[in-house]
Amino acid sequence: MSDPTTNDARGRSRSDTREERWRNLMRAAQDGDQTAYSILLSEMLPILRAVVGKRWRNRQDIEDIVQDVLLSVHSVRHTYDPGRPFLPWLMTISARRIADAARRVHSRSANETTVEIMPETFAGDETKTFEQVSDDQELVRTALMALPAGQRQAIELMKLQGLSLQEASKQTGKSIASLKVTVHRAMKAMRQALKGEM
Repeated sequence: MSDPTTNDARGRSRSDTREERWRNLMRAAQDGDQTAYSILLSEMLPILRAVVGKRWRNRQDIEDIVQDVLLSVHSVRHTYDPGRPFLPWLMTISARRIADAARRVHSRSANETTVEIMPETFAGDETKTFEQVSDDQELVRTALMALPAGQRQAIELMKLQGLSLQEASKQTGKSIASLKVTVHRAMKAMRQALKGEM
């Protein structure tokens, strides 16, 4: 049976060796050694994949997040102080990129709806002609322009630009509850205006 303290000491020793090696490689990279920089990046890659993989559930996004980390390392490599440990610096960058990815996913999911069956976009066998689509777009533009300024702004921010309630609230200075009501009223007014035109 192996001694856990020996394994722990061996693991620490391996980590200390990697820390020192990566610190030296980064120092050389900062001095313009492209070979050292290339070695450092290739050695970091599997570690970063493992770190991101432990904190991120969706396997499809891991490689994108790892690439974001590497891009960040590249763009801020001049800020690394070789007198300080390298791994905590790298892990801080990794944690920030993972947090950025989480914010993007949350923001995207706040504006998306999951449906079991996709609704039909048209009832007949034929699609609309280009002229019909252009006419529809013009009707929507006209209905939008007929809205009061506050309602028009809410629709433009949330429905056309895709901002979340929180983002639109920050931009307009209105409360989230107020924006919900404004958007609801604007959509109702546009539906009525469009029914009258069609």
